[in-house]
Parts: sequence; C-alpha cells; structure tokens
Amino acid sequence: MNKYKLLFCFLALFVVCDLFAADKTLTNSAKHSVRLILDTDLGPDYDDVGAMALMHALADSGQVKILGVLSSNHDEQVIPCIEVLNTYFRRPDIPVGAPKSAGGVSMGDGHKVHWTELLPEKYPHKTAKTSDAPDAVKVYRKILSKQPDHSVVICTIGFFTNLRDLLLSKADEYSPLSGKALVAKKVNHVVSMAAAFPKGREFNVYCDARASKMVFDQWPTEIIFSGFEIGDKILIGKRLVKMDIQNNPVKDVYETCFAEGDPNGRQSWDLTAVLVAIKGYSPYYKIERGTVNVVGDDGSNEWTPNTKGKHFRLIEKVPHQIMAEIIENYIMHQPK
Repeated sequence: MNKYKLLFCFLALFVVCDLFAADKTLTNSAKHSVRLILDTDLGPDYDDVGAMALMHALADSGQVKILGVLSSNHDEQVIPCIEVLNTYFRRPDIPVGAPKSAGGVSMGDGHKVHWTELLPEKYPHKTAKTSDAPDAVKVYRKILSKQPDHSVVICTIGFFTNLRDLLLSKADEYSPLSGKALVAKKVNHVVSMAAAFPKGREFNVYCDARASKMVFDQWPTEIIFSGFEIGDKILIGKRLVKMDIQNNPVKDVYETCFAEGDPNGRQSWDLTAVLVAIKGYSPYYKIERGTVNVVGDDGSNEWTPNTKGKHFRLIEKVPHQIMAEIIENYIMHQPK
C-alpha cells in the first residue's frame, strides 16, 4: 500500500468515526421522531427495497415514525412487496395505497423484475395485488388531516403521480381543505430522489413528466432533491448478500438481482433520499438553493440557482465510498 492509499484509509476511518458519532448524537438528542410518508415505485429498480430497509432500521432506533407507504407504480406486485417488507420489519399495519389515475409505468421496462414475483410467493402480506389497495390520495388526505401542522416529511422515490393527484384533490370526509391547502398546512417539506443536476433527464421525472412539472411548479413547501448523480456512485449490497442469515427479503432481493448482473453492487439513488428525509442533509451533504424546471415534454430538467427558490439540491460532501459503508450498515439491520 503506497503512502497515498494509506493516507486515504486514515482519512476515511476518521470521517466514518466522526459520522457515526454524529449519528449517535442525533439519535440521542432527538426530541421527536420524524413523521414520514414514503412514496415509492418499488421498481422497476430494486434500490427501493434497500431504501425501505434503511427506513425501518431508523424506525427501530426511534428516529422516524412511518405514517404510510404509498405506491406510485400501477404494477400489481408493488403493494404486495411493500407489505412483505413492512411485515418482515414488524410493522404489518402501516397504511398503504396506490394510484387510481393514469401516470407512472409498469415494471416490465427492461429492469430486473424476477424478485417482485419471488417476494409475495415466499413471504406474508395482506393485499393480493396493487389494484386492491386503497386510493393513495385518500390515504394521504386521511394521514395528513390527523397530523400536527407543518410536521410531516414526504419522501418520494418514485413518480410524482400521487403528489400531483394530491394537489388536485378536493375537500372530503377527512378535511374541508383542498389538496394544496392541506399540504401547505400539514407538510413541512419533501425530499425527492429525482432529476439530474445541473441538467439532464432522469427516470422518476420523465415517466410522468406532466405530473413532475406540476409538482415542481406548484408544490407549496420546500423540496430537497437527491439527484441522479448523488446515488449513482454509491454502490452497495456485496456485504449484505454475504450475511449469514436466511429468510431475509432484503438479502433475497439483492442476491437474486446480483445473480442477474451488478457484480460491483447496486446504486443507492433512493436510499440517499430516505437517509436525508429522516436524518437531514448534514453532515453528509451540502445543499444549494434554487429552482428545478421541467423544460421539455420528454421530462428533461434544468437547475437554476436562486436564493429565493423553494428547491434545494444535494451536493456531495462525504466521499461516496464512505457513504456506501454507512448506508449498507443500515440495510443489513435486522428487525427487533
């Protein structure tokens, strides 16, 4: 090992120890758990599975209260897979919901999908298929109406279909407020895995480009974006699949998908968004304030720095190799 590699190892060890110390401080000093709603496509990719495992690990340490997990994907296996993971982590009664409007995509778009069939066959769940789940907008409105003002964090790691439909919703049995007014009253902020910076064309945006544009333009609270470039270099899963444990759906998914490819690990796009939604961006990332605009019918986006903008983008601060160690430790967590 040459002196430069040795220096990097010492620096990495120092940063990791410092981050884990900060992690412990945050846990011990937190007066209230983050009130979180997760909005996920749970596919076509499988990083959503890691994101849910990370969320449940932080819930077991008391850092987050999971209010609901909603699908933005119409595919019939999504809700069963969500329930498999919630049940494995001892939270089978978390409310779930699915979109009833057009938008989003199905899983059969060239991504690994075999795992979405395996999980419901092997593990318990309550809902037979996604279309049997309640309307995601109704679930949103019911949950939000019961929460303290400005207390809820929404983390969206899929398409913006549900958030668009929530903005357009009308007064109902849960609240006399319009969707936009209800969001403004109850939501603190949104953290989203979406877009590419400073410009690009990213999957979660272009799959329902019209919904993305409406949410970016009209959402009444601040939105923090974990862009494609943030999670793209954070490769995880190799330690997870070597764990000496059986009947773990998270391990099963990564192991199954690794057998189909991804020899160096899988990117952590969605996991970075969930981490920031629960623990905040510091000390892991820096942020820049500005505005994300959808600039084409194909879902292309551009970023404009703006001190008065309602959007923020994450900027790498901690090296991605170290973030990979931290994130993978969370997804290796076993339920209490």
